[in-house]
Amino acid sequence: MSVSRAHILIEKLISNRLSATELSELLAGTYDETVQQAYSDALEMYFNRLLTEESGKRCALPD
Repeated sequence: MSVSRAHILIEKLISNRLSATELSELLAGTYDETVQQAYSDALEMYFNRLLTEESGKRCALPD
């Protein structure tokens, strides 16, 4: 599985658009260290984006 495919699967998982076949593919990738790193990178980017969005919301709130 390519790194970009791993990112696609994680994005679909996060957005609740992952099919049963894709879930099986995602789970199979957990046995491959390269794919594990790609999953980790994709999840880290996602959580960093959430933190940035949340931080922006807090800064926009009036005092």
